[in-house]
Amino acid sequence: MAYELNGKTIEATEEGYLLEINDWSEELVPVMAQADGIELTDRHMDVVMYLRDQHVNNGGNEPNERTIMKDMGKKWGSKVSSKDMFILFPFAPSKQGRKWAGLPKSTRKGGY
Repeated sequence: MAYELNGKTIEATEEGYLLEINDWSEELVPVMAQADGIELTDRHMDVVMYLRDQHVNNGGNEPNERTIMKDMGKKWGSKVSSKDMFILFPFAPSKQGRKWAGLPKSTRKGGY
């Protein structure tokens, strides 16, 4: 699989994860969301940027669903449910969000 952005082909796995983390850009996120059939919102971007920050600036940290919900609740100023997150990311925030953040597929097991 590959994504097309500004005339450039960006290679990805069959599941859509980038082969090279440095190929990622914020401009690529809408392309990835569209490939997954999802209309991108600011809340999606909040999760994507959070996951990227956790991975890049926190030793490869892979937050689980519960941690993502708690941290997004703080950012958004309201309690965030699992249902809310799965409406945003039907294939799991910690998995689909990592994909859109240009990060490797999660090696963590389980949801919580």
